[in-house]
Amino acid sequence: MVDPRTPVLVGVGQITQKEKDVEKAKSPLDLMEDAVKLAAKDTGLGEALFGKLDTITCVRFITDSPDSGRLPFGKYGNIAQSLANKLNVQPANTCYGPTGGNTPQYLVNYTAERIAEGDQSVVLVAGSECFATMMRAIGQGKTLPWGEDPEGKRIDIGNERIGVTDVEKKHKLHFPVNCYPLFENAIRGQKGRSVEDHQLEVGKLMAPFTKVAANHPQAWFPTERTPEEIATPTEQNRYIGYPYTKYMNAIMQVDQAAAVVMMSVEKARELGVPEDKWVYLHGCGDANDLWYLTERENFHSSPAIRTMGQKAFAMSGWSIEEIDYIDLYSCFPSAVQIGRDELGIPENDPRDLTVTGGLPYFGGAGNDYVLHSIATMIEKLRAKPGSKGLCTANGWYVTKHSIGLYSTTPKEGKWQRESPADYQKDIDNGPHPRMEENPDGAAKIETFAVVHDHKGPQFAIIMGRLDADDARFVAHVTDAAEMQNLMDQESLGRPGTVSAGDGGLNIFKLA
Repeated sequence: MVDPRTPVLVGVGQITQKEKDVEKAKSPLDLMEDAVKLAAKDTGLGEALFGKLDTITCVRFITDSPDSGRLPFGKYGNIAQSLANKLNVQPANTCYGPTGGNTPQYLVNYTAERIAEGDQSVVLVAGSECFATMMRAIGQGKTLPWGEDPEGKRIDIGNERIGVTDVEKKHKLHFPVNCYPLFENAIRGQKGRSVEDHQLEVGKLMAPFTKVAANHPQAWFPTERTPEEIATPTEQNRYIGYPYTKYMNAIMQVDQAAAVVMMSVEKARELGVPEDKWVYLHGCGDANDLWYLTERENFHSSPAIRTMGQKAFAMSGWSIEEIDYIDLYSCFPSAVQIGRDELGIPENDPRDLTVTGGLPYFGGAGNDYVLHSIATMIEKLRAKPGSKGLCTANGWYVTKHSIGLYSTTPKEGKWQRESPADYQKDIDNGPHPRMEENPDGAAKIETFAVVHDHKGPQFAIIMGRLDADDARFVAHVTDAAEMQNLMDQESLGRPGTVSAGDGGLNIFKLA
């Protein structure tokens, strides 16, 4: 029997804006309002829903994320309250999530627990980004009238914590675009592939994503590409961070918004939401890998994804083989591969690994992408009642993770999940190398990335181990010939020497 407090997702909406005129383009708040109205309509209640809301929770904007101070406009002091004002309602709670691509699934899991415990009843979770319009306006020297600081108490959910150490930031590891290539080369080494073979495998992995995006009405780049197009560097598809070409990178400069409506089964019945709209969260989990990149045991696995997957499947009573629809977080191909492998999905599995097309092709709306994957997942599950779906979410640098397992099939009994804090302790106590901030001496390359701009290689990032005691270090290669040599030869495991340079920047020289 279904407990009346069981949480259900009953409405979804999403929208993409491709207006080129920055004066005509909608603000993030206005675009979010459009997505919310679509979600309200989807419940069957329409705008009558708004007066029933006791909580509005919003995904954090790029403009409120770390290192966003340079952005000249677009700050909202309490976006949930601003949205409430637009809807002409005053809910008891106006909430804001933390930074990270994991946030939407994390907020759905959090909200489900609050509903099951009776703390919340009818909840709107919404997010948006208009980063394409923002960057276009900045490029034109224009300041748009976005942002406000309304009255109302903002309730911050989760832990807003910087993702890097000072040493990591000094070596430019606070930019995801610089970090994920490190994972990719490590994955290649772990699988024993040559650079050429692995690049094509990555192309084969991501080509089906482009096919899904080509058929999604809200995709930013609805263009199907071949594995060779994705894998081969060209003038239009240059390296961003070797080994990643442009077509392998998430696209953040998009204008997209999404919203979901959640409530208890009891409230859904009371309000008359049709049962064919209901989708149940059968299993969920949240976990962090060792927080700092330089602390990780290796760069090809994720104990956190493995653990939260086990917890979510145990909660649901399902297995990975039963899942009909999958959306793995896909900011970069390494995130897809790590998620796939840790969840036990075979490399040759015929199922698509995305329902949207993923962040490089559907669009990576800041912290909000997964709200789009959840919205799309809900639509697919309703279209095939009884089917099962899986969404994963990832924040920072394969750091913060969330998972949700969904179905229209009712979840029997009391909705209850294991506290993530209970299993986080085991992950935090996992093995990891000693980090040496001031390395000196003979060393070997553990993994590497070569950061490019439109002119070519700018510097390389080395994750290495000291020969003396196997301590890990991070360093740069700044010599142009050595950067090229890193890409021209098999460089995993190559020897060299590392030393501390000026201003705390460590320098690695090839042997």
